Amino acid sequence: MFDGERVIAVIPARGGSKGVPRKNVLDLGGKPLVAWSIETSLAVDAIDRTIVSTDDDKIADVARGHGAEVYRRPAHLATDSALVIDALRDLMETLRAEAEIARVLVLLEPTCPFRSPADVSDCIEGLIGAGRDSMAAFKEADLNPHRAWTVVDGRPATFIAGADPWLPRQQLPAAYQLSGAVYCFRTDRLPAEGRGLLFGDAGAVIVPAERSVDIDTTADFRLAELMLAKRSRA
Repeated sequence: MFDGERVIAVIPARGGSKGVPRKNVLDLGGKPLVAWSIETSLAVDAIDRTIVSTDDDKIADVARGHGAEVYRRPAHLATDSALVIDALRDLMETLRAEAEIARVLVLLEPTCPFRSPADVSDCIEGLIGAGRDSMAAFKEADLNPHRAWTVVDGRPATFIAGADPWLPRQQLPAAYQLSGAVYCFRTDRLPAEGRGLLFGDAGAVIVPAERSVDIDTTADFRLAELMLAKRSRA
């Protein structure tokens, strides 16, 4: 709880990953991938409940074993094309039917294992303290859009009209992208439709790249393993 507001963290972890099969239960640094997000959530004092939303029995067992509650996700909300926001809407209906009064929801994707409890707390405090509708973690953009190009009929042009892609990095306008590490929003202000997790009066928390690793491919998983190995040698 923060400033009198109950807070629920939801970790959406379906079983049918295609990029890295069974990735949510793969061992990373001695524990299943999904356990990283559970442990981070449990370390945040402001979070009252930590829920894993899944369609998978193995993930459910791992989640319970690491201290999370488990809510089963309907099959039609666990497909490759299903949107996380729709699974959250479904879960919120279930929680309301159970008389849960929390109006603040934190989304922790299990594919971002290196976020810190402080990153999560900063988003919660920013949301509630400033009375915002939604918050998200951002990182410095991998590619500054002023250096991006479009190619039409074999002819290159700057993606942003008038941009100078040859400027030194230090002179480029600051650019950021969603890190995927933390989303936080007020459930009573979430639009009834739409795909976005950042809406209304939105805020941002900037997190460093090393806490923003997002595991979608085998190469991403190997990078995460290398980062852990480097930490252990430091």
